[in-house]
Amino acid sequence: MARVKKGVNAHKRHKKILKQAKGFYGRRKNTFRAANPAVMRSLRSAYTGRKNKKREYRRLWIARINAATRANGISYSKFMNGLKKSGIEINRKMLSEMAIHDAAGFAQLCETAKKAI
Repeated sequence: MARVKKGVNAHKRHKKILKQAKGFYGRRKNTFRAANPAVMRSLRSAYTGRKNKKREYRRLWIARINAATRANGISYSKFMNGLKKSGIEINRKMLSEMAIHDAAGFAQLCETAKKAI
């Protein structure tokens, strides 16, 4: 049986990593040995970042809703409790958009929540 040499496959693997390292600083962009750990770390960070992005957006929406509810004379937690009790199911993203673009509609929701408490 013929011996398998790894040259072609190694070259493919190295090219793939170096392509992912495009834009990195110093030897990390053009040397496999330096690029490989940098690429692995960047992929790990990208994975984590995709999870963190969801948390950050939710935090932003809550901050916006809180600011708008306080302007209407109610706290965020009481507002959410009032909405739940009155049977209004609307997600935080839409509430945040309403707070920014439709202040009158949001004020009505605040009044509804106050009555339900």
